[in-house]
Amino acid sequence: MSLALFDLDNTLIAGDSDYEWGKWLVHKGKVDSGHYQQMNERFYRDYERGVLDIHAYLDFALAPLAEIDKKELDALHREFMAQIITPMWLIGAENLLAKHRKRGDMLVIISATNRFIVEPICKKLGVDEIIATEPEVCDGHYTGRVSGTPSYQEGKVKRLQCWLKGRRETLRDSYFYSDSINDLALLQLVDNPVAVDPDAELRVEAETRGWPVISLRD
Repeated sequence: MSLALFDLDNTLIAGDSDYEWGKWLVHKGKVDSGHYQQMNERFYRDYERGVLDIHAYLDFALAPLAEIDKKELDALHREFMAQIITPMWLIGAENLLAKHRKRGDMLVIISATNRFIVEPICKKLGVDEIIATEPEVCDGHYTGRVSGTPSYQEGKVKRLQCWLKGRRETLRDSYFYSDSINDLALLQLVDNPVAVDPDAELRVEAETRGWPVISLRD
């Protein structure tokens, strides 16, 4: 059994759930529209360029989780799934996951996006093992702070290594599928790195290193 790791946003779905959740909060009137939309756009452009200050971003992105009632958050997310995530669904992604399941591989989605956003998406994809940025919870409520290391850039490697401790899975014959140059550290760590609909920088890296480049959007 091999370990098959998958990025989520712009890899298994045709969009970025973190960025779209910010837009959704603006659309639903749950945040200050002008400021929040401007900052959401700015942080996303920084992410695309590989220069995101992850802690500054998480201070921004996790604050609404603490400010909105948990029941309302869950209702907002159900509507978000139906209206925003469903149109991003990729048959190619479902087929890729099915191929690895048939091989008997251990499937893990590893995402920089926080668990509140990604967990329902991962469950819909049929993947139970999730490594995501963890929002801090105290007495059943989100605090607006991050818990532990964000699973972003080298943080994905650190979080994966922690996940592997005490487990029988190893990185021998492992796979990692990603679209983003932000995942270069983890792509270099696995035996089978695969660039999926990659951004321009990752495409250059993949072609230089001889890594497979695939599309799940064909």
